[in-house]
Amino acid sequence: MEEICPCCRPGERKTRRDEAEKKKLINRLARIEGQIRGMRGMLERDAYCADVLTQSAAAGAALDAFNRELLTSHLNSCVVSDIRSGREGAVDELSALLKKLMR
Repeated sequence: MEEICPCCRPGERKTRRDEAEKKKLINRLARIEGQIRGMRGMLERDAYCADVLTQSAAAGAALDAFNRELLTSHLNSCVVSDIRSGREGAVDELSALLKKLMR
């Protein structure tokens, strides 16, 4: 039987994060959410297209930074643990995840 990541419970896919990491990630998402709401407001006020696109690029970059931070955490916890425990599908799962992130 294949062992699972100690971060996960059988039958569930969950990652236990410490409160500091969770708060940091949630704060990043809140800022991104604010950027998106700001762009909506710009559209409602008929803002110039280039200005909206500039804000969209900034929001995209912020989301990319969020993904990099979460991926780093995932690599250092779940993936390392899976590989150490001999979970055969860990590398394939990581490869599929990286393909999604690199589109």
